Amino acid sequence: MQKFTLSRQFFQDVWYLTKSYWQSEEKKKAFWLLTCIIALTFGVVFMLVQLNTWNNSFYSALQNYDAEKISSELIHFSWLAAIYIILAVYSYYLQQTLILHWRRWLTTRFIDIWLQNKTYYNLQMFGKDTDNPDQRISEDVRQFVEMTLGFAIGILKSLCTFISFVFILYQLSGPLSFSFMGKTWTIHGYMLWASLLYSILGTYITHVVGRKLVKLNFIQQRYEADFRFSMIRLRESAESVAFYRGEAQEGKVFKNRFKLLLDNFWQLVNKQKQLVFLNSGYSQIAIIFPFVVAMNRYLAKEVSLGGLMQVASAFGRVQDSLSYFVDMYSSIAQWQAVVMRLTYFGRHMHEVSQQAEQFHVDRFATSEAVSVEQMQVNLPDDAVLLQDINFTLQPGRNVLIKGVSGSGKSTLLRALAGIWPFVSGKINLPKTEELMFIPQKPYIPLGSLREALLYPGKKPLSDEELLYLLDLCQIGYLRDKLDLVADWSHVLSVGEQQRLAFVRAHIQEPKWLFLDEATSALDEDTEAAMYALLAERLRQTTLVSIGHRSTLNKYHELMLVIDKQTKSVRLTKI
Repeated sequence: MQKFTLSRQFFQDVWYLTKSYWQSEEKKKAFWLLTCIIALTFGVVFMLVQLNTWNNSFYSALQNYDAEKISSELIHFSWLAAIYIILAVYSYYLQQTLILHWRRWLTTRFIDIWLQNKTYYNLQMFGKDTDNPDQRISEDVRQFVEMTLGFAIGILKSLCTFISFVFILYQLSGPLSFSFMGKTWTIHGYMLWASLLYSILGTYITHVVGRKLVKLNFIQQRYEADFRFSMIRLRESAESVAFYRGEAQEGKVFKNRFKLLLDNFWQLVNKQKQLVFLNSGYSQIAIIFPFVVAMNRYLAKEVSLGGLMQVASAFGRVQDSLSYFVDMYSSIAQWQAVVMRLTYFGRHMHEVSQQAEQFHVDRFATSEAVSVEQMQVNLPDDAVLLQDINFTLQPGRNVLIKGVSGSGKSTLLRALAGIWPFVSGKINLPKTEELMFIPQKPYIPLGSLREALLYPGKKPLSDEELLYLLDLCQIGYLRDKLDLVADWSHVLSVGEQQRLAFVRAHIQEPKWLFLDEATSALDEDTEAAMYALLAERLRQTTLVSIGHRSTLNKYHELMLVIDKQTKSVRLTKI
């Protein structure tokens, strides 16, 4: 990552990211599109050869003042140009089609891996080196697909162009004779060798100047994503920041992150400036270079004006094909940074899955009860939070989990839910579909209010039933907004969100309902109404609640008390 180098490891990373799509169920369509693109690329190069030959005929006619020939060649050019345009347009169209299919497939694959086995959650625990996974999946995948296909077709076109024009240039160049050290030397096809030397020199100088671009591009993408994320986070927590009057602190964070972004960007600009200076000079010199080296043959009348223009055109095509890496160096450096980011992302997702698996807990989904045997719960820094935990919760007997702040109540619930990785021991649970967990701040997805109520969408409900439950849970005033799409996590207060979560519980009707301070934002009367409603309508549901209020005691039969000092738990009657 310290400098630009197309190493063997880099190409292995590109193959690692590429092969999955080209070996997937869509490979037939992908290879068909690629075959058409390659055929069109060959067609484009063939037309360039025809246009190069046209140069000789047209400029020779100009030199001879042959009006009839000039008119004929202009018509000939119109046909050549029309065919060239059609081939170029459809080559572009099919490339974009292939990019669209490839990006859709690869994005879906990364999303599936990210969501699989709660990797998105474990990345927060273990994936310290993985920043902004949203950008990796959205922006980096797009750039990888576009650049990989673009460079592959570009290299193919450059190679075909070089092969097609190298023989033309060799034949048109003729010999160059000169005297040196008392001997006469003759170089056949000297313009070809001049083109090779010019391109190799330009490529080497460009590499020396621009090799630091990979590291700068890599860092720039991260700083851009960090800056964007900090503003998104403020938007999501706008109310809290407003209450704290934290605008100054937030502004400081924004400005510090933006300063990092700008400092790195200026380094990019300075390095790009050097490359632009080099590439501009290289390109401008390349315009007159073939005329300079071929002028002696033209002045000696060994070639006509048309021949000179054909030589210059052929030289330009060969030089362009050999200078592909000079022209695309900045983009290739950016491509390498994208490949590195995506490769690291994929490997980190795999690594966090392996790290999560090292905390072994046997989970059995065959029991009607919830029981824990010899369970130990650790913190991410390996400190023991709870140890030697043994208890059994029988169905039909509601349990209230109590303990001082920081004793591990919520973490114990996460362990039972299977989302806390730092656990060892044995847990017996009912089937997953019989369990439901409600956190203190319910998650409200983007979309309509109906979708938020039915989340995660596993159980449909008629409008009549849905409206009835809204009334029962005291948010019936939202009945006319069921199909309104909004950011409901900001529209609704925390108390309204908690009541919405109770609607979900009545929709899902789980056999076990775990509530992590699910009524903390409700007044005591509303809290009592919500629990009474659960007791009335979900009689087959066992409640396991976390809460500090003594008003919750009457809705539970047992109490699971966590002792922070001894890191143990005991189950008692209330």
